[in-house]
Amino acid sequence: MNLHPQYIGRNGAEEYVVLPIDEFRAVAEILDDYQDLQDLRSAKESESSAVTTSLADVVKELNLDKV
Repeated sequence: MNLHPQYIGRNGAEEYVVLPIDEFRAVAEILDDYQDLQDLRSAKESESSAVTTSLADVVKELNLDKV
């Protein structure tokens, strides 16, 4: 991705950056996706020792295999 930032200075130092709206939205989407990935990894780690039930066992338990 190519970014085309415009830097805005204050007192001789760069203090702000302005991006075209399309570039800003692309960066925001990438950051949102990254946060979703981090949340997923965290959830997987916290649930790694949780008891699980296979779909086949659930189907049998609910008598859905007879339908």
